[in-house]
Amino acid sequence: MADDLQGLIDGAWPDERGRFGEFGGRFVPETLMGALQRLEHHARTALVDDAFRALLGRELSEWIGRPTPLTPAARLGEVWGAEVWLKREDLAHTGAHKINNAIGQALLAKRMGARRVVAETGAGQHGVAAAAACARLGLPCTVYMGAVDVERQAPNVQRMDLMGAKVVPVHAGDATLRAAIDEALRDWVSDPEGTFYLLGSAVGPHPYPWLVREMQSVIGREARAQIRAQAGGLPDVAVACVGGGSNAIGLFHPFLGDASVRLLGVEAGGRGSGLGEHAATVAWGTPGVLHGTFSLLIQDADGQVIETPSISAGLDYPGVGPEHALLHRIGRARYITVGDEEAVEALGECTRLEGILPALESAHAFAGARQWARENPGKRILIGCSGRGDKDLGILAAHGGGR
Repeated sequence: MADDLQGLIDGAWPDERGRFGEFGGRFVPETLMGALQRLEHHARTALVDDAFRALLGRELSEWIGRPTPLTPAARLGEVWGAEVWLKREDLAHTGAHKINNAIGQALLAKRMGARRVVAETGAGQHGVAAAAACARLGLPCTVYMGAVDVERQAPNVQRMDLMGAKVVPVHAGDATLRAAIDEALRDWVSDPEGTFYLLGSAVGPHPYPWLVREMQSVIGREARAQIRAQAGGLPDVAVACVGGGSNAIGLFHPFLGDASVRLLGVEAGGRGSGLGEHAATVAWGTPGVLHGTFSLLIQDADGQVIETPSISAGLDYPGVGPEHALLHRIGRARYITVGDEEAVEALGECTRLEGILPALESAHAFAGARQWARENPGKRILIGCSGRGDKDLGILAAHGGGR
């Protein structure tokens, strides 16, 4: 286990097969193998190229607005009996962490000569980010979105449309994020050379889990430097919500070598602990293959992937990134669950006490952090506020406004 952790810190994982220990890899049709190998080659070349890194850095600073602030949450801390700090990805351009990865991959698509971009989205934040990045760079963009999510995230659909993206509702399967990824992959298979698949989370076949982590680790790098400067030391725990896991791995990865910093991932507990009632993949999942990677999945005894309901459209994914699966297996990160009502309550508490409306995804992290504070009084807590909650106002209205 110590060797696995050191391998993550040193960059040995993923290995040449795209594995994080036993997790990860490439399980895709032969027609996509060449495209994935080409993507990996270009990504690894670009990320050590000074010109590309300078271009990405300018976009992060001048367009996205990085670094995002680290905000002390004194009133929450007073209620919780803790010192609470918020990493404000809700203040990044388009309102969530997704834009960090979207602009990085869009620049890579441009570098590779792609004629068009396809993407998937659940809560709509990655779709908006992909649409914005493609508009910025003049790339045609098609976004696949589950029909259920199209209805409950209508404001984000409108934003994508205004940015010139084509939004395609997916009615197959559970009509949420899993079905959207299925359709995006089918599109990519039909034209793997001319189309670039801009995948939004740290899931899918290698090199996507690694590539998305590299793009999102700016969150943790900034947060680590900021909290040392502003608070005088490292946090006792870093907390983030986990669906596929991109914002969480972005926050966690730069802290992996800090043994004093605990890592807490918070999954969507939905309506209960029964199969088909939640999206808590690490807590109750079992190993299997989904969307080209071997990881932990919510599946039945026959290996059939099960629907994963959550009040949060961005957390209802039945798998998790392979790096999270490894962090769980070696015990470097702990993963807990928070139910729908707890998340809504935590959202309301943060909004009333701090004047910050977090996304329902982020609200799961707030609820998990509150639980941890009760068990560990007086500690310093860093929470990844992965997005803002404007998109969720319609859902909140059906739940009493979070009051």
